[in-house]
Amino acid sequence: MAMKLERLTEPLIREQGGFRPASWDEALDRAAEGFRRVKAEHGGDAIGTFSCSKASNEMNFLAQKLARVAFGTHNVDSCNRT
Repeated sequence: MAMKLERLTEPLIREQGGFRPASWDEALDRAAEGFRRVKAEHGGDAIGTFSCSKASNEMNFLAQKLARVAFGTHNVDSCNRT
């Protein structure tokens, strides 16, 4: 009998070896802080983005804009080239 997989309905934060529910604001703040920390410690080229050919041109544009403007890197890749 196959196990039914449930979808996540809220963000989860890793704490004390497990996960706890969090608000979207807290989860996004944690993610942003992680990007800031990596950039401060290792520079923007330690971060990159990857987008998908099934995404719209606008979404792919936003992914490369995020990488170049916010992260300060040209590390942008996509499965469009394959």
